Amino acid sequence: MANLKDIKRQIASVKGTQKTTRAMKLVSSAKLKRAEEVAKRSKVYAQKLTELLTEIAQKMQESSSDNGIDNIFMRENKNPKKVDIVFVTSDKGLCGGFNHQTIKRASSLIEEFKSSDIEVRLSGVGKKGVSFFKYNKVEMINQIDDLSSKPDYERSTELIDSLVADYVAGETDKIILIHNGYVSMIAQRVSEQQLLPVDVSKLKLTNSVHMDSEIEVEPDDDDTLLDALVKRYVEYSMYYALLDSLAAEHSARMQAMDAATNNAGDMVKKLSVKYNKARQEAITTELIEIISGMESLK
Repeated sequence: MANLKDIKRQIASVKGTQKTTRAMKLVSSAKLKRAEEVAKRSKVYAQKLTELLTEIAQKMQESSSDNGIDNIFMRENKNPKKVDIVFVTSDKGLCGGFNHQTIKRASSLIEEFKSSDIEVRLSGVGKKGVSFFKYNKVEMINQIDDLSSKPDYERSTELIDSLVADYVAGETDKIILIHNGYVSMIAQRVSEQQLLPVDVSKLKLTNSVHMDSEIEVEPDDDDTLLDALVKRYVEYSMYYALLDSLAAEHSARMQAMDAATNNAGDMVKKLSVKYNKARQEAITTELIEIISGMESLK
């Protein structure tokens, strides 16, 4: 027969956990609203930056004799030898499979490159992802904590600029950024972005397009302007990934805590039923003992 005191203790413990998960859900909900607003504003800026980059690249393409863009930041290397992968995870847990999805994609990409004899340099942002790869003895050239939970433009710029410098120096052939991004309050999506070289095919360039902009690109200044714009594009892409990941993290944690709260409620119901059954069994046993005692006295 189940011990009534033990069951009551379990019920009290689960109810305490339920209060904690409910509070964490409310906190994540409040943080999500702020993070979502910041991410949305940043996305607008990122889109405008991409549009400007597209327009300048378009003008350079139209002015080129071979209708192409000969720039180090847009020159695709079809046989890369060394690739930089940067991933963004959270500093805290209790957010379901949020970090696992990013780690899984990064691990898959690493194996994909290694199978093609391409060397991979890994840079990690966020304690959860960094801890995972350290535990699995995967070497990282950059490990940054307390950045994904508190996105900072200067710190993110320092990280990505060092990788861009190696790319320009010819030490690496490609830079790829992976993060789990915000879609809605109930959905996140892993995003994989090739930062360098800039994927010209995704800029939607055409052979002939009407431009309403008054931007005029002089032949002598086109590379300088494009280099500066690409650098800003890469830096902001890194920063936006941090903001987008933070909003997705709060969304995932809110979902996880909501599920945990509901599960705790279900467990309390099951334990209550178990407690009532045990109590009924105890009462029935006591009645049988009393009746048996009375019968024995007759």
